Amino acid sequence: MKLLVLAVAALVGLHGVSQAADVAQQTDALGWLKKSAAAAHQLNYSGTYVYQYGDYLETSKITHIKDESGEHEKLEALDGSPREVIRNNEEVLCFKPDNSASVVVEKRKVEKSFPALLPRQLDGIAENYRARFAEPDRMAGHACLVIVLEPRDQYRYRHKLWIDQATGLLLKAGMLNDRNEVIGQFAFTQVEIGGQIDKESLKPKIAGKKVRVSNDPATATELRQSDLSWVVERLPPGFARVTVMKRIIPGKGVPVNHLVFSDGLATVSVFIEPVATAMKPMQGVVRQGAIHVYTRTVADHRITVLGEVPAITVMQIANSVSKN
Repeated sequence: MKLLVLAVAALVGLHGVSQAADVAQQTDALGWLKKSAAAAHQLNYSGTYVYQYGDYLETSKITHIKDESGEHEKLEALDGSPREVIRNNEEVLCFKPDNSASVVVEKRKVEKSFPALLPRQLDGIAENYRARFAEPDRMAGHACLVIVLEPRDQYRYRHKLWIDQATGLLLKAGMLNDRNEVIGQFAFTQVEIGGQIDKESLKPKIAGKKVRVSNDPATATELRQSDLSWVVERLPPGFARVTVMKRIIPGKGVPVNHLVFSDGLATVSVFIEPVATAMKPMQGVVRQGAIHVYTRTVADHRITVLGEVPAITVMQIANSVSKN
């Protein structure tokens, strides 16, 4: 009996040690994620990266400068139709050629993009994911720490992040499904970090006979929840509303309500638009790479929910949308 008691006590002690080690690893990993989130905004860097999901592959060149006047960045598409996105702090301009040999300049909102994928506040990640270290690796010639974010439930994907050991810059980010298959990833193929970068390199290269600034009406207007006659009654755990907008979408006859929810890492969009009663109701889920899209019809409105999350997440959100 005494031996049994000692054995149980030993097992309890080992479990306590294991829990303490897990907590320490989580704290250390979150510290690196915080460093990485800051590095994407505070460092000078330039390089080429690929974005891949399924059979789709896109290559881009990025140049990022941080100086006394703030952040400045140029993103250039290297595949398909030429386009460049140039950012000076909160001002974002998209340059692309049109059919008349002129260049169209469109104003955009600042959006989260690689390598600045991590939020500055990590509370959502700490609550919804378990962070652990995997085997160190190399990416684009740089030694990296590798951190895996394990979802605490079935409503989000696993994430694997390669972080430069010297600077903290995120060099690769992959999403994995419950079968540990990569379903989407960003990865630098070449990158230079630090040093001086000439601001001349941020100027647009796309040329045309003339430059035309788009005069299209604002594509999005911020709303208050009280302005919206729709509500999402049962969000998956960890998700919270980020913003509510009314958007003008090309091809749509009327403005569309757009709600955005996030868990700190994954983002889900909800679009609500009226449909003619003569139209055939649509309902179903489709997948494209890491993105799931679910559509249903409620009160003569089409509800479309999409995001880089598992199917169960978009379905639960869509099925809990109701009219006030």
